[in-house]
Amino acid sequence: MQSENPIISDFVKMANSAAGTFAGMTREARESARERMKEALGGMDFVSREEFDTVKMMATKAREENAALETRIAALEAKLSGE
Repeated sequence: MQSENPIISDFVKMANSAAGTFAGMTREARESARERMKEALGGMDFVSREEFDTVKMMATKAREENAALETRIAALEAKLSGE
C-alpha cells in the first residue's frame, strides 16, 4: 500500500538514498582499510612456508655435514699425532 502523501514519499526516497550512501561509505572504508593493511604488510619481508622448509632442510644438512667433517678432522689429527 503506497502513500499518496508527498512528504512521506520524499522522506522514503531520502531514507533510501541515505541507506545507499551509507552502504557505499562502508564499502569504501573497508576497501581503504584493506589497502592500508596491504601497504603496511607489503614492506615486510615474509617468506612462504615452502621457502622456510627448504632453508630449514638445507641448514639441517649443513649441520650434519659439519659434524661429519669435525669427526673426520679429529680422526686425521689423531692419526698425525700418533705417528
